[in-house]
Amino acid sequence: MTRPDFDPNFNPHAPAFMHALCQMALEAGSVIMRHYRDGVAEETKADKSPVTQADRDAEILLEGALGQLAPEIQVIGEEACAETVPDRLEDMFFLLDPLDGTRDFVAKRDNFTVNIGLIKGQYPIAGVIYAPVHEMLYFSGTDSAYRLAIAPDGDLDIAKAEKLNTQKADPSGLRVIASRSHRGEKTDQMIASLNVKETIATASSYKFCLLAEGTADFYPRYGRTMEWDTAAGQAILEAAGGIVTTEDGDRFTYGKLARGLDNPSFIAAAADNWQDALK
Repeated sequence: MTRPDFDPNFNPHAPAFMHALCQMALEAGSVIMRHYRDGVAEETKADKSPVTQADRDAEILLEGALGQLAPEIQVIGEEACAETVPDRLEDMFFLLDPLDGTRDFVAKRDNFTVNIGLIKGQYPIAGVIYAPVHEMLYFSGTDSAYRLAIAPDGDLDIAKAEKLNTQKADPSGLRVIASRSHRGEKTDQMIASLNVKETIATASSYKFCLLAEGTADFYPRYGRTMEWDTAAGQAILEAAGGIVTTEDGDRFTYGKLARGLDNPSFIAAAADNWQDALK
């Protein structure tokens, strides 16, 4: 992989840099799909979350690729953090979830993803998500997000990607996303308080992609997530015109070492008028 010239004030959406991020996401997707076809044993980490060799192999690939692309930028990966959380963070760092939605992966469902998020000054500034079963790549841009249908071994040309821009939600009936594996009572209460025309159950950061592409309007999350689960998705959704906030309405932030990189509850939406749908 060719490493573009690195500048401390670089633009993460410069074509060469974004192409490199997208290419490594595809390569990680290829590794994951080999395990998906062949079968892989599920293990349990200390925090009781599942992990497989596919998670580990994909993270090794991504860490190596990012080390070549931008060795100056700190890399924080989910599987590395299962051993130890770093004691300090740089102003700019990558957050990796090499296989988001491991339960879906083990169950041979289709909504698991590869997540690469780039954080600067506590906020996501770029993100790439690849859904290998769907063969769909999503990435952020300066004025919109993008979507490209491509197989893991496809010939990548990000210039062919389709622009994604969100629209205002219809308050008379929202399309609401709820986690398939982590839906609790508070989520159900929130959904019950809205005018809802459709509830979509899915997994992983693919939820953010559905918001960015206009398939869904609203995603409340009260269950536990980690920063690597949400960073890439937030970057893509915000680039498309959506929002990710705390329950108090503040923009969602990263680098929360005091919490062990654990996220608080959040609201993700295609537009900021979702509250118009409250009953």
